[in-house]
Amino acid sequence: MPGYGAREPFATRWNDNDQYGHLNNTVYYAAMDTAVNAWMIRVGGLDPHGGDAIALCAASSCEFHASAGFPDELEVGIGVERLGTSSVTWSLGILRAGEHEPIATGRFVHVFVDAATRRPTPVPSSIRRAIETLSSD
Repeated sequence: MPGYGAREPFATRWNDNDQYGHLNNTVYYAAMDTAVNAWMIRVGGLDPHGGDAIALCAASSCEFHASAGFPDELEVGIGVERLGTSSVTWSLGILRAGEHEPIATGRFVHVFVDAATRRPTPVPSSIRRAIETLSSD
């Protein structure tokens, strides 16, 4: 089981359930994307509206192990698989609040780019430092 250096709460909503009565698969992706970006904004100082660099998703995947549905209280576990010069590969898990076994595991690759030119740029130092704290946990 991967280690998660941080956890972000994710509240399910009534309309997250699909016709089969469980969370639609797109909700898992939204939860992971929201959690990572909220964490980078809060802990790493990412400024998606006025900063010099932004993080764009270059790849993502998710494997489903168990189902969930509204009104389940979930968390997104955030870990780091790889930290490169201009990218980070996140190791993510969707967990029931307070539990340790993920009901889904995912992977996101964010590439940092210059906000104006959209060309790759190094991971900003404040975000790199924050990510490094996850790696050491």
